[in-house]
Amino acid sequence: MKKSKPSDAPEPRSTLEGSPAHLLHRVLQIALDIYNETAGEGALTQRQFAVLQALDGSEGLSQTDLVKITGIDRSTLADLVARMIAKELLVRERSATDARANLVQLAPAGKTALDEMQPRVLQADEKILSLLSPPKRDSFVKLLRKITAAREVELSGETPVRKAKADKKTDKKKKKHKLSAKKLKKLPMPALSDGASEAVAGQDLVHAPVPEQA
Repeated sequence: MKKSKPSDAPEPRSTLEGSPAHLLHRVLQIALDIYNETAGEGALTQRQFAVLQALDGSEGLSQTDLVKITGIDRSTLADLVARMIAKELLVRERSATDARANLVQLAPAGKTALDEMQPRVLQADEKILSLLSPPKRDSFVKLLRKITAAREVELSGETPVRKAKADKKTDKKKKKHKLSAKKLKKLPMPALSDGASEAVAGQDLVHAPVPEQA
């Protein structure tokens, strides 16, 4: 006879429900929908905003630098930058240190568009995170950063083990520093001299008698 499954046994997940790739794609769709709703019609796209944000405060970046910072692939970024230059959001100039290199910079119109979009983007981010309970929001963002950082390490050729050892060494130093600080807090107060102890305890000082004048 076949054994019946317990009534409280969890139902098996479908392939899609257990697929990180599928779930992350769904989350991306949700995030972009919220971004577009919050930004409004005719506003900067999420990728355009990312490029402007990466360039803000810099004296210009190469397209290779922009690829690293934004994560947008090289061919897509090249087309995106060309269209943003045509819209006068960006300008391209020769590097002052390398005549063979071109740097992409914010144009005045790009800076204005960026400043106008930042409050809307913050609002969109808050709306996305509001789908989670407050205690889970920081953990969610940290996990996204961790996945991104791990992939960047993999693509750079650096072994994750080496990076993990470096992180572990840093954690040990921090832990040692915390322990030292904790020990210092627990150290007993140094004993006062007998005279000082009596003065503190009695809240009075004993003075030597003043000799009478003749």
